[in-house]
Amino acid sequence: MAAFFKNLIRNKVMLFMVLPGAIWFFFFSYLPLVGTIVAFKQYRFNREGFWASISKSEWVGWDNFKFLFSTNDAYTITRNTLLYNLAFIILGLILSVAMAVLLSELVGKTMAKIYQTGMFLPYFLSWVIVGYFAFSFLSMDRGMINQILGWFGAEPVQWYSDPKYWPYILVFVSLWKSVGYNSVVYLASIMGIDKSLYEAAMIDGASKWQQIKNITIPMLSPIIIIMTLLAVGRIFYADFGLFYQVPRDSGTLYSVTNVIDTYVYRGLKTTGEIGMSTAAGLYQSVVGFVLVIVSNFVVRKIDKDSALF
Repeated sequence: MAAFFKNLIRNKVMLFMVLPGAIWFFFFSYLPLVGTIVAFKQYRFNREGFWASISKSEWVGWDNFKFLFSTNDAYTITRNTLLYNLAFIILGLILSVAMAVLLSELVGKTMAKIYQTGMFLPYFLSWVIVGYFAFSFLSMDRGMINQILGWFGAEPVQWYSDPKYWPYILVFVSLWKSVGYNSVVYLASIMGIDKSLYEAAMIDGASKWQQIKNITIPMLSPIIIIMTLLAVGRIFYADFGLFYQVPRDSGTLYSVTNVIDTYVYRGLKTTGEIGMSTAAGLYQSVVGFVLVIVSNFVVRKIDKDSALF
């Protein structure tokens, strides 16, 4: 015990530095875990307060979880959630790394900053605004794309009624919004690579592509693995704003735009069952946790130094 307190005193500066983050995690991540019990209850509001509402609500066990899997939509929402997230992870990784490498190779640093700012800006736009941007392009009557098609004599497309276009539209919009932000992470890592490695490669006659292939990408592999592991942990989560605001909640598009988050939201609006919504969130968190553990285990077997823990 004495050694424990000695370590606390010895590392007090570092502990004070992490204290704000620890407090934040306690109140916003660990303390709310108590509320997961709502997933196993038929939650009903009680005038006596939150704790009374939980304690006096009827215990229903796994009934709230059955909501996700007992309907014909269960396969559709699970398929959409997984496939979209796989596309976002794979394409987002490739484009973000490529963009970071291109920015690092720009000679004019002023232009590099302008490009970087331009790519970073969409990340700060809300999905409501992005949804209206998309509508200005895809509107049946006044959309820019249909106007262009009209100039060439083509028939206008009913974008918000035809599901076949939306997997591509949603992937494109998601990448447009997120690639700039993710590329900054990889660009920062590239800036930290020892320049002498590139100088030695140039002396040996290596081309730019050979430098990128044999120096940049291998040096980026640890941060690539970490970012991918974190993304895998959220593979059962879908960006609610993307799948709800951009398609404008069009019922004819549900076959390709309905994911777990939007399905639960619509069910919550219809039934008002808070327990069902909590069960869905718990299910997504547990699956994400298991995926991170398994993925990290696989990475440790391949390269221990690249694992998260």
